[in-house]
Amino acid sequence: MSILFTPFTLRGLTIPNRIAMAPMTRNFSPGGVPGADVAEYYRRRAQGGVGLIISEGTVVNRPEARNDQGIPFFHGKDALAGWHDVVDAVHGEGGLFAPQIWHTGLVREQFPNKPRPSTPEGPSGLFRPGEPYGQAMSQKDVIDTIAAFVESARAAAEMGCDAVELHGAHGYLIDQFFWSGTNQRSDEWGGPALPDRMKFAAEIVGAVREAIGDTPLILRISQWNQQDYTRRLAPTPTELEAWTRPLIDAGADMLHCSQRRFWEPEFPEIDGENGLNFAGWVKKLTGVPTMSVGSVGLSDDFFGAFKDQKTEANTDLTQLERRIEAGEFDMIAVGRALIANPDWVGKVREGRLAELSGYRSEMLQELA
Repeated sequence: MSILFTPFTLRGLTIPNRIAMAPMTRNFSPGGVPGADVAEYYRRRAQGGVGLIISEGTVVNRPEARNDQGIPFFHGKDALAGWHDVVDAVHGEGGLFAPQIWHTGLVREQFPNKPRPSTPEGPSGLFRPGEPYGQAMSQKDVIDTIAAFVESARAAAEMGCDAVELHGAHGYLIDQFFWSGTNQRSDEWGGPALPDRMKFAAEIVGAVREAIGDTPLILRISQWNQQDYTRRLAPTPTELEAWTRPLIDAGADMLHCSQRRFWEPEFPEIDGENGLNFAGWVKKLTGVPTMSVGSVGLSDDFFGAFKDQKTEANTDLTQLERRIEAGEFDMIAVGRALIANPDWVGKVREGRLAELSGYRSEMLQELA
């Protein structure tokens, strides 16, 4: 029995295996409302055996919270009704579902021919250092945005979602508050050191924790962002602990630690080329459960995932199993391999690895 197919319990929620569906933007919700095709898309992955399905990013009730008009809302009567149908479809297959709650902040629109209709907001009106974009948030904007995260998370718990994930990674709004390159505020929401810039995220986590009761709360974080793939928010273990521990103290049950390739060491200068990855170091320093992610089941990372990528299946999961068995991290999120193979989990469990398909960018053109 592979460690991948043993259960894991998070804040009282028993997840039947260690595999989550990674959140992946699909842009198939016109008007922000997920339809029957979205429900069917997630249902198929639940039917295929995914332990915990984490939705694509779903945005909160703020002006310009999304950077593409096909991104779904997690607010409003119609959108919430659509997500209720998704939850019912996943539960109907015996699956578990967590929406990812999101605000894209000052990340530019995904497609230049589909510009944002009005001005986006962020900590300091910067897309990256020295590159102005959008507008800086006022004090009221910040407070209202925290409340919007709470509103969406509470709605998720009330409709029966099994967990909630907050998107604090990859250069989007929460991450923009973390990074000195995009947060140059001099008030309580900014400051020269990373711990000074923690308040926005910690306030969201704490307020959501209170709103959703015993529903498990996951927070996704990353060292890199899309504005600068070489960025490291925490270059040392000491700084990594100073960054992550306040988020746990605020109420996060699990940190979803995003990296491009799950097998790469976070601090090779300390424990070598086969050392702990990002999720492994976070768990070592804090003791909380962690989820890893990054190019699972494929031969290439996500560069080119949206344009002309042709990536073959990688059926050697030995290193992944070894790291989970060693307790380095607790769960693994699978992304593009699940777009290519809705039944990826079942095929891996049954040893049908030769049947797994590689990923092609054109697969993003439809929900299948």
